[in-house]
Amino acid sequence: MTENRQIQQLGAEVLRQQAAPIDDFNSPEFRELIENMRSAMLAANGVGIAAPQLGESKRVVIVASRPTARYPRAPEMAPVVMINPRFDVVDAAMAKDWEGCLSVPGIRALVPRYRAVEVEFCNESGQSCRLTLQDFPARVFQHEFDHLQGLVYLDRVETNRDIVAEAEFFKRMAGQEQAA
Repeated sequence: MTENRQIQQLGAEVLRQQAAPIDDFNSPEFRELIENMRSAMLAANGVGIAAPQLGESKRVVIVASRPTARYPRAPEMAPVVMINPRFDVVDAAMAKDWEGCLSVPGIRALVPRYRAVEVEFCNESGQSCRLTLQDFPARVFQHEFDHLQGLVYLDRVETNRDIVAEAEFFKRMAGQEQAA
């Protein structure tokens, strides 16, 4: 039975720690962590989550791009559990786009990220995998990877003027859609 864990909020020490690698892919605690991550992400309309966000300083992320209330224009992709991920930059061009975070509610910010990355990771069975991600899914991965490094997206913002309240963000998005 999975327990209902609270998403850690900005200021929680675990969000500023370097996460530890996973070496036991078969433990019941590890399986429970993955299930807790899935259910917390879905319940919060997230498109990704990292283990530190549930209070576990472990190198596990889930990338699950799909349209949600928080990201209505997100492309659809099957959820991918990535254990002990690393990445290489495929396209060094940086793109700024809006991000939010389940651990930083009510705030959006423009964050520069690489357009494309190739991720090496282990799947839930411990098998080595490679996946190339572009645009929004690449952004989600880099955002979640930062959590494993003890960073949050606000650490990547170039200027404080690129940080807005979420309500203001949605007003701006509605204005852009009306203008189009």
